[in-house]
Amino acid sequence: MTLTESAPAVRPAAVRPPAPARRLPSIKTAIVAASAYLIAFIFLFPYLVMILTALRPQEELREATFFPETFAWSNFANFWTGGLAQNLGVTLQVAAGSTVLVLLVALPAAYYTARHEFRGRTAFLILVLITQMFQPTAMLVGIYREFYQFGLVDSIWSLILVNSGFNLAFAVWILHAYFSSIPRELEEAAFIDGNGRFGALFRVTLPLAMPGVVTALIFTFIAAWNEFVVALTLTTTPANQPLTVALNSFIGQYQVDWQNLFAGSVIATIPVIILFALIERKVVGGLTAGSIK
Repeated sequence: MTLTESAPAVRPAAVRPPAPARRLPSIKTAIVAASAYLIAFIFLFPYLVMILTALRPQEELREATFFPETFAWSNFANFWTGGLAQNLGVTLQVAAGSTVLVLLVALPAAYYTARHEFRGRTAFLILVLITQMFQPTAMLVGIYREFYQFGLVDSIWSLILVNSGFNLAFAVWILHAYFSSIPRELEEAAFIDGNGRFGALFRVTLPLAMPGVVTALIFTFIAAWNEFVVALTLTTTPANQPLTVALNSFIGQYQVDWQNLFAGSVIATIPVIILFALIERKVVGGLTAGSIK
C-alpha cells in the first residue's frame, strides 16, 4: 500500500438498541389472572383430594393430615387384580360403540337438514331438540321392559343403544350448525371438478366439518363413559357392568372402601382427560360453529 492510498474505512460496530423495559401487568389484568387461577384451583382441588385419598393406606383414612404419611401404591394395583380391568373394558366398548353409532346416524341427518330445504325441516329439528328434555331416569321402567322383551337385558348392546339414543339429538344439532356454516360454493366447485355428492362430502365438506365431528365425538364419549343409572338397571352380571357400576361395589351397607374407590375413580378419569386434552382446540371450534357467519 502506498502513502497516497487511503486505508479502508472501518465501520463502527452495530449498537443494539436497549431492550424495552418490562411492563408490569395492569391492575385489571392482574385481577382477571388471579380470579382465573382461583377458579381453576377450586375446580381442581377435589381431584387433588381424590388422588391423595387414593394413595392413603387403610389406617390413615381417618387422620386429619392433608398429605398421607406413606403412599399406598398398592391401591392402584388392587384395581387390576380385583377384576375391575374387565369392567374398564366394558366401559370402553360401550363408550366407543355409542360414539360410532351416533356419528353414523347424526352425520347424514345433519348434512341433509343443512343442505336441503324441505317441508317440516324446522319441526324436525325442534322435535330432535325436544328429545333432550326427557331424562333416562323417567323412562327406566319402559326401557327395561322393552329390552327385556327383546332379550337384551344384561347385554353390552343394550347400553350402546340407550346411550346412542340419548346423545343423538345433541350430535345432530352440533353437526347441523357446523354444516350450515360451510359455504355451499365449496361443494359446487367440487361438482365442477367432477366429484359427485358423496365425493364432495368426503373430500371437501367433511374435512372442514371435522371440529364439529370431534365435538360430537367427545361429548358422546364422555356421556356414555359416565352413565350410571341405565347401566345399573340393565346389567346384573358383575362382568357385564361398566366401571361406573362396578365402582359402586366398594360402597357397602356399613363401610365404604374409600382408598380403593378413589383409586378406581382416578383410573376412570385419566382416559377422558387425555382424550379431551388432545382435541380440546377442535372442541372449542365446534362449539362456536355457526355463531359467526
